Amino acid sequence: MTLIDGKKIADEIKQEIATAVESMVAEGRKRPHLAAILVGHDGGSETYVAHKVRACEQCGFKSTLIRFEDDVTEEKLLEAIDSLNRDEDVDGFIVQLPLPRHISEQKIIEAIDYRKDVDGFHPINVGRMSIGLPCYVSATPAGILELLARYDISTKGKRCVVLGRSNIVGKPVAMLMMQKHNPGDATVTVCHSATKDLKDICREADIIIAALGSPGFVTADMVKPGAVIIDVGTTRVPDATRKSGFRLSGDVDFENVAPLCSYITPVPGGVGPMTICSLMKNTLLAGQGAIYG
Repeated sequence: MTLIDGKKIADEIKQEIATAVESMVAEGRKRPHLAAILVGHDGGSETYVAHKVRACEQCGFKSTLIRFEDDVTEEKLLEAIDSLNRDEDVDGFIVQLPLPRHISEQKIIEAIDYRKDVDGFHPINVGRMSIGLPCYVSATPAGILELLARYDISTKGKRCVVLGRSNIVGKPVAMLMMQKHNPGDATVTVCHSATKDLKDICREADIIIAALGSPGFVTADMVKPGAVIIDVGTTRVPDATRKSGFRLSGDVDFENVAPLCSYITPVPGGVGPMTICSLMKNTLLAGQGAIYG
C-alpha cells in the first residue's frame, strides 16, 4: 500500500509556480493577483481562506482579502463582485462558499466574470470542461487528477466509481475521468443516495473517488484488493482527545480499508492541500493570460 502524500506534491507544485512567477516578474510582467471574498465567520471558511492567503505568499502572488459580515445584502456582494470584475490588476478571484442562506450562491457564481473565475464554478468554465476545452478546472477535481498523474497511477480502461454528485466535486471529477486524456479514459460510474447495490458496484471498482461528506462511509467490504482510493471527505467530528475538540474525518474507514489498497489518500494531508494548490495553478494561468488571453 502506498500512501499518497498530497502535502508533499502540493509543496512541489507551489515551488514550481513560485519559479514561474519570478520569471514573469524578471520579464517585466506583473505578479498574478488573487482576491478572495469572505462572508461571515464560519470556522471552516476562515481556515480555508487563511490557507489560501498563505499559499499566495508561497507562490509569490499578490493577494487581497475582502471581508463582509454575514448580514451583508446580496446587492452589496454583487457590487463587490462587479468591482473585482472591472479591476484590471485582479487576475482571478473567489467567493468563499458556503454563503448565508439569504444569498443565492448560484446568482453569485454567475456574476463572476468567467475569465476571472479561478474556482472553476461558472457555468461557462463547467461547460468548457465538460467538452474538453481549455478552462479553469474546478480546484478539487483538478487536484485529484494531478495526484493520479504525479503518482503515475494508470486510469486508462479502469473502472472508476465516484461516490457523490455535487457540482463542486462529483460531477466534474466524473467528467474528467472519462475524457480522452491522461489521467482519464476510465469507465466511470457515479453513485449517489438513490443508487441500488452500491456495495456490489464499489467492489468492482479499480478506483474509488469518495466525495460524499459522510465520515467512514466506505468500508472494507466495499473495496476490492488492489483498488486505488481517493478520499475527498473532510468532515469535522468530535474528538475529546484533541485540543480543538474535533478531528477531520474522511469518507473512508481508513484504518480498515488502507491495508487492501494499492494507493490511498489520507485525511488530512491528501486531497485537501491539492485543492488550494490547484487554485494557485489557475491563478497563475489567469496571470499569464493562458486560458482566455
